[in-house]
Amino acid sequence: MTRFTRRSVLSATTVTLGALAGCAGGGSESAETETATPTPAPGQPLSTPVAGDPEADVTVAVYEDYACPHCATYSESVYPQIRENYLTDGTIRYEFHDFPVPVDKNASWQAASAARAVQDNVGDEAFFTYSERLFANQSQLGPDTYADLTEGIDIDGETVRAAATGELYRPTVSGDREAGIDRGVGGTPAVYVNGEQVELREIAYEPVRAAIEDARSDG
Repeated sequence: MTRFTRRSVLSATTVTLGALAGCAGGGSESAETETATPTPAPGQPLSTPVAGDPEADVTVAVYEDYACPHCATYSESVYPQIRENYLTDGTIRYEFHDFPVPVDKNASWQAASAARAVQDNVGDEAFFTYSERLFANQSQLGPDTYADLTEGIDIDGETVRAAATGELYRPTVSGDREAGIDRGVGGTPAVYVNGEQVELREIAYEPVRAAIEDARSDG
């Protein structure tokens, strides 16, 4: 069984997006892959996974690729602080958006489908738990990992494995990605607070915290 360990750094292209740190991407899906879009799974399309207060005045929208090492850093060092300081008391609405660059032509898409299977079957709270596990085990992404990481979550591991390897939620993931491109997302992680992109010269909590506090003050 896959152990829930801290990630090992993946070999991936590291770039500077203007002044932003992250993994580059943003071309149309047809330019990135020739894989045919699978038949949509039941319940397509899925809504955006949301944590915190859905009706909060401040919305933080984050675009991530499960195979992006910068996103893993964000998940392990930035997101926990956001959760502790802003999500537990419902201060903000926090949205997760899929944006497969793709850093890895298989894992970027398959891991996203695995997480969406959890969301579809168990709900948003389980989705965020499973997403954290994916990032923590980034160096081991693959069919066995997708199944094993469901431990303690109310879904069968084989259901998630099948959703991942068959990319059953690709229509939802692809739609999220295209919406991100339309918004101007050029790489991952990309963080927006009330529609304004946060400049991440490095993956750190402080720029996100400052943007949230500014948005709260404006409200």
